[in-house]
Parts: sequence; C-alpha cells; structure tokens
Amino acid sequence: MTRASSLLLFSLGIGALAAACGSDDHGNLCTEGTVRACLGPGDCPGSQTCIKNGLAYGPCSCGSNTGGAAGAAGAAGAAGSGGGVVAPPCTPTGKDADGDCFGEGDDDCNDADPGVNPGAIDYPGNNQDEDCSGVPDDLVACDGSLTNTADGDPMNGARAIGLCQTASKDDRKWGVIAAKYVMADGKLGMNEKSHGLLPSFGTNVLPREGSRMLALSSGTAREPSDGEYQPVSGADMGTTGQAPAGFPIDSPSCKVVTEKDKITHDAAALEISLRVPSNAKSLLVDTLYYTFEFPSYVCTKYNDFFVTLQYPAPKNAQFGNIAFDGDGNPVSVNNAYLRACKPQSAGGKAFDCPLGTSLLEQTGFDQSAATGWLVTQSPATPRSIVTLRFAIWDMGDHILDSTVLVDDLRFSPDPVAQAVTSPAP
Repeated sequence: MTRASSLLLFSLGIGALAAACGSDDHGNLCTEGTVRACLGPGDCPGSQTCIKNGLAYGPCSCGSNTGGAAGAAGAAGAAGSGGGVVAPPCTPTGKDADGDCFGEGDDDCNDADPGVNPGAIDYPGNNQDEDCSGVPDDLVACDGSLTNTADGDPMNGARAIGLCQTASKDDRKWGVIAAKYVMADGKLGMNEKSHGLLPSFGTNVLPREGSRMLALSSGTAREPSDGEYQPVSGADMGTTGQAPAGFPIDSPSCKVVTEKDKITHDAAALEISLRVPSNAKSLLVDTLYYTFEFPSYVCTKYNDFFVTLQYPAPKNAQFGNIAFDGDGNPVSVNNAYLRACKPQSAGGKAFDCPLGTSLLEQTGFDQSAATGWLVTQSPATPRSIVTLRFAIWDMGDHILDSTVLVDDLRFSPDPVAQAVTSPAP
C-alpha cells in the first residue's frame, strides 16, 4: 500500500479502519498489508507515541500517552474528546528486520538481526542464541527416549528424523504442526509393520542424528534380528492403493513403460506438515534406500519406488518429488545412485558398486543393493508451512521388498535454486 492510499483510507474515519486492521499470528495489532495509523514511536510527530488498540481489532493511532490511549479512547481522541489527542496519520515505516512490528514489545531478543527471533532455529556450533531461548546452541536430538521399534505415534516418527519442536498453525515458532502415517497417495491404510524406528540397520548402519532413524518398507520395517521381521524376499503386507499424482515415472535409461500402472502394493509413508524457521532458506534430509529387486528386475515393470514429496514444490520437482539422480531417475532399482552392491551388469546397465557390500551386511538385503546415504537439499521459504511425504511402494506385485531409512532432517540458512539429491560426503 502506498503512503498516499494509507492517508486516504485514514481520512475515512477510525470506524472504517477497524474493519481492516487485525491481529497477526504474533499477536500484534499492526500487521503488514493492513490499514493503520502507525507502527511505532518513530512514525509519530513531536512528543506523540504510537498507541496500541486494546480491543481485539482496530488501528494503532498516534497520540499522547497520558490519558485514554487504547481502543475507543483513541477514537474519541480523534473526535476531540477523551484524554488522547490523535495527530494526523503517521506514515507506516514497515516491519523491523526480523518481520515483527516496530514497537510491538514482543519477545524478540534482537530486532536488528533478521536471523534472531523466537521463530528462528538455533544452528549448532556458532554459540549464538538465534531462537531467543536464552541458551545458545540448544538444538539437540530428542529421540533418546524412543525405545520401541514398533512405535505407532507419527510424531515420534518426526522426532526420530530430527524434528523435535512442535508448532500450531497460529504459532510464530517453527516446528511440526502435524504428522501421520499414510499410503503413497496420502490416504490412510498402511500396514503398521511397514514403519519402524530403528536404532541400527544391519551390522554397519547407524542413525545419522540422534539414536533412532525412521524406516519405511514395502515389507516389514525391521532388522532381521527383530521378532516381527519377515524376509524381504516375499513379505506381503496386504495393502493396495494408488500412486501419488504423476507417478510412476519411467527411468530414461530403461525401455520398459510402466507409467500407466497406477496401482501401488504395500505402500508406506510418513507425512509431516511443518513451519520453516524464520532464518532458514533450505531444508536437507538424509535417506538410504535398499531394494531386493536388484539385480533380477532392473529395468522391468517390477519396481519399488521411493519418493520425497514436497508441497508447495520447488520448480524442478517431479510432480512434487525432490529426490532423483542426475539423470532424472526417481529413487528405485533403476537409480544411478545404486552404489552398494557387487559390481555387475543387470538389465542392460553396468553397476560399478563403489561402496562395496558393507552396508548390506545383516540387513536382509545382503545379496541385493542399496544407494548408500543420499542427501537431498531443497528450497524452503522462511516462516512458510511445508508438507513433506516420504513414501515407498512396490509395483507389479507384493513381493521382493524395498526399505528406506530416513534421518537428520535439518535446515540451512543457505539458499538453493532448486532441489538436488547427491551422495552424502
């Protein structure tokens, strides 16, 4: 809104302004994009100050801070009665550096720094208190109390991957707003044994953060030593559903066409809705994918997909999917990042397997293949609400399963132009 339009609207009277001014998600009465007389003391002439309205809705007005100062008193002052004398309208000067209103008296601990406010996240290792908690570097793992592999609480699934803080839709803080276990298309109905919170996977795979990591599987999300484990050669979880919109996506390096097959078997997914920290411009997550489809079913209609769906999606996402290799292949048996295996040719493709087989030991996938840890980084808008769905499913039948490990979802102040997935360093 321009200065001229603000002055014009103010001249229509306090009553008209009250309908346009509201309370934002910080509890402030003066909000960006609304009509108001002032935002802070610097907006008012002489000795006058910016007076907050004491009502639920209404404009902030310039006036004396002696006598009636809020709500109807401010309006009365404009009419020549009451203690507060309202001066001509002040030009709004906008918000302070961190996005809050000037003079609002909120719990921000540094109005001059856009990276320091209660909606920010504490980045580790810099000895700064970005979130105004009073304690620098206080972002710590929160999954130490999780002891049940079969834990059915999806919020604990979020904690297992590093998301400790919760928030509400009306909260200014970052954090998880909601979480649920679903099928690949977001509908309810997955088999509860297809998700698990694992302290390890096989002999050589440990969590990337904390003491637990999320496992999702088209079989049982368990280690072979767990009582509920079923061999990945043929665990039928008994569920059938639909693929996410736009899937499956055929591999450019394979000639098989599966894009018309929208049926998913034994799908498993965790969907999380969260608010992005005010000082974050991208998010990162680590994943490790195993498939028993290798090597016999490379480039066939039998394929297990894993996708990381982000909504709203960055521009280069594949129908929301932000996890794909440099050739555009979603994570599957046909992905170029399938690097933990025995060197061989399969399905007309060569696999040099630079990671060897150590990541496969005692996982149930000992004679199959895995990607090794991958890191996906994707753009994120500060303070925005983002939905992430980590989903895995089988195509063609219910047997020959795949499992994905998800861990260490984190944020970064560094912007990225588009989503990128690459092998972890």
